[in-house]
Amino acid sequence: MSEALMGVYNRAPLEVERGNGMWLHTRDGRTFLDCVAGIATNCLGHAHPRLVAALEEQARKLWHVSNIFRIPGQEELAARLVGATFADAVFFGNSGSEAVECALKAARRYHAVNGAPERIDIVGFAGSFHGRTYAAVNASGNPAYLDGFGPRLPGYVQLTIDDRAAIDEAVRRPTTAAVIVEPVQGEGGARALDGEWLSWLRRLCDAHGVLLIHDEVQSGMGRTGRLFAHQWFDGAEPDIMAVAKALGGGFPIGACLATAAVAGAMTVGAHGSTFGGNPLAMAVGIAAFDEIAREETLANVRAASDRLTTGLRDLVARFPDVAIDVRGKGLLIGIRMVPNNREIMALARDHGLLVAGGGENCIRLLPPLTITLDEADEVLRRIEATFAAARVRFAAAA
Repeated sequence: MSEALMGVYNRAPLEVERGNGMWLHTRDGRTFLDCVAGIATNCLGHAHPRLVAALEEQARKLWHVSNIFRIPGQEELAARLVGATFADAVFFGNSGSEAVECALKAARRYHAVNGAPERIDIVGFAGSFHGRTYAAVNASGNPAYLDGFGPRLPGYVQLTIDDRAAIDEAVRRPTTAAVIVEPVQGEGGARALDGEWLSWLRRLCDAHGVLLIHDEVQSGMGRTGRLFAHQWFDGAEPDIMAVAKALGGGFPIGACLATAAVAGAMTVGAHGSTFGGNPLAMAVGIAAFDEIAREETLANVRAASDRLTTGLRDLVARFPDVAIDVRGKGLLIGIRMVPNNREIMALARDHGLLVAGGGENCIRLLPPLTITLDEADEVLRRIEATFAAARVRFAAAA
């Protein structure tokens, strides 16, 4: 590994060179089925022709201008997002972390301009992941991401999802501004929250004037078979939502969506971005949105999810010494392992399959939304081979 790079990544021993669909090719000639997809980002696979065409066309016209000018692509993509969601307005950044930062600022700003500047507390949950920027890591509260970076920021409270009494108490406090939650926890182990809990939280926030923020950076943009995960349930809509990853199909785009009441508090000068919403990103984002939002794409997610989860549950039943259970929603799938998940990830690579890690000793499958049923069957075959190899290896070690 180059000494010119900061050593903040524990990189797999692969030098990727090119991709097509859900297949990745390395410089040394190996080929892998990619169930990482840039961590749920390359939602249409690698080098999707519609995205390539949009990028090439826009690259010949205009890449970047300042946000002091109107950028028509922003207005077009914002209109698509508003038309498909609860939201009335959108702010564009470059990443999920930036979308979350905007959401946190907007929540506090909303209360400040409405005469309650003391409302600054953000309630988050154990197992969450909201990004790596400073406010985002404080909202997550994971000690591993906070260690060595000085004192925690004030105004961030961490609870457990299952402790309703503590959540109720926290939301009732006069200093609470917002609750932030992932409808499906990604990094936290592919834990899908149920509709009853999400609707209960919505009602609780409404009763006490607290804003509800959904982090759909990983679960959004078709990943669960609906455009956004909370749309599976009635009465679960947020006031603010952070979106990124798949929004650009692999091109860096983040977005903070908000109701008119919240957006109205974000007046001129309250927030900004140099690169956010530039013409190049917007051209790709519009193409990605239009492809993801097609009913054919979402129906494929649901069909592929059924094929994979059914097959995985069968494998878990056959390999109880290797895997414990299957969780998640749509094509955000987690498998809780018996051996260390990092060892399983390495074994999967040996069998030509790339999977991601996750909390609670899970591996995650995050294939593109365009995965075919034949490819889903091939994923299952390679996981079966991985589990069989794990059984032999760990039995021998015992």
